[in-house]
Amino acid sequence: MKLAEALLLRADMKKKLASLRERITSNAVVQENEKPHEEPLELMKQATGVLEELELLSLRVNSANLQTVLPDGRSLAKLLAHRDKLAQQHSLLQAAIEGTKKEPDRYSMKEIKWVATVDVAKLQKQSDDLSKRLRELNMQIQERTGGWRSNREFRASAGPRLGAEGSKIYRARLIAPRAAQK
Repeated sequence: MKLAEALLLRADMKKKLASLRERITSNAVVQENEKPHEEPLELMKQATGVLEELELLSLRVNSANLQTVLPDGRSLAKLLAHRDKLAQQHSLLQAAIEGTKKEPDRYSMKEIKWVATVDVAKLQKQSDDLSKRLRELNMQIQERTGGWRSNREFRASAGPRLGAEGSKIYRARLIAPRAAQK
């Protein structure tokens, strides 16, 4: 399995897990003398199975990222970790900027007036700079790894147990990208 295929499968597993989570919570409580549409404990077992498969797949993806060395000597894993840090910094800046946007709730001059305690323009500039660095880093990652065309293969014996449903999703998601490359 190639890295791109594993990433597609991981995304599908995360979607399935979110769906199972939603189904569990919606069936966890019913009115007295009613039965749930689906058995929550069975859904929990399914979710646990997906989590185990996701763990194995994540280990394989992380291993491939550690083994992929870029021309500058850094591993792909290190570059991805740096990108994640920048994304979190950007998110923090955006939260601080949003926190300064308080609607005025004054009805007279005697009521409390809200004043920003941070320099919004400076934070916005930092946020914009981080956005630019993130875009450049994402372009670097795509250029240096060949994007979705990475040739890194996974050993079949180390792979997750996809089952019939996982394999169908996996194959269906790969038809379009492969057809576009030909």
